[in-house]
Amino acid sequence: MRRLVWILILFAAVWSGWWFFAANSLRNGLEAWLEERRALGWQADVSETTIGGFPLALETTLERPALADPETGLAFAASTLEISAPAWWPGHVTLIFPQDEIVIASPVLRNTVRAEQAQADLRLHPGATLELQQMQLTSGPWALAAPQGSWMAAEGLTLGMTQDADTATLYSFVLDAPAFEPGSLPRKALRVPDDWPVAFESLQLALQIRFDRPFDRSTIEDARPQPRRINLELAEAQWGALLLRGAATLDVSPKGVLSGEVSLQARNWQDMLSLAQSAGALPEGLRPQLESILGALARSSGNPDTIDAALTLRDGRIFLGFIPLGSAPRLVLR
Repeated sequence: MRRLVWILILFAAVWSGWWFFAANSLRNGLEAWLEERRALGWQADVSETTIGGFPLALETTLERPALADPETGLAFAASTLEISAPAWWPGHVTLIFPQDEIVIASPVLRNTVRAEQAQADLRLHPGATLELQQMQLTSGPWALAAPQGSWMAAEGLTLGMTQDADTATLYSFVLDAPAFEPGSLPRKALRVPDDWPVAFESLQLALQIRFDRPFDRSTIEDARPQPRRINLELAEAQWGALLLRGAATLDVSPKGVLSGEVSLQARNWQDMLSLAQSAGALPEGLRPQLESILGALARSSGNPDTIDAALTLRDGRIFLGFIPLGSAPRLVLR
């Protein structure tokens, strides 16, 4: 019994020493990173840093963090940021955002975000390469606004990237924003009628991408992994009478050339073009060409207001059956 007690005391002493070493390393790492940013001309301010979570977690609270990049003019400020990780593996990091106002500014615009229970989770595999296992952003009700009006809001948000358990180069991506609402600013820019629905009925995305190598520390230090196969299970946006839905299975060559099949459904596609043109996303001279192509797709499905077509991509071009529709985009991650 006495031996067991001494073993427990020794373990507690070793663990306590490890926790204080890891906590001190975390604090020094944060301070060194902030100092490096200042040396590059950034604003990188934190009014106070506190460390806690003993004995099972490493928890860091940054009071009034403020970052600003002089090259891009982008700036970030918040009342607090909480960083938490298990003491036995700091590669599982959770970043908890405050529920009050977060400022994201640029030289031309000052935006604010308010979100309930918003947090970002990063999961890395143990090892020198720090291979990415999962990255996810979740939130309850949130809103993005500017002094001139609101940009967007939703009842929640799930945005994630997860590595497959069996294939290291395969990642699943998901986006879900229930009750997504375009704010007053985009509704005005798109000239949306006042009686148009406030919120989207659906805004979601689910796909799998196989890359040429996993995401790890070399992604930042050297080059980005490149997609080699894309399985788009569902992409859907439904807003009032407008519906856009797609699915695809595509191969990507080393030069970024796409080949495969795409199924596309678009309801009231003419109104989509009008909204895109009103927002300035569609040049006026390009609309006749797009109307001709999309009109042909709609006629092939038997309903001039709805596109329901299967497209083929090969040799860098898009085909409807044997009819060429134009060049396909190349996909290369820079």
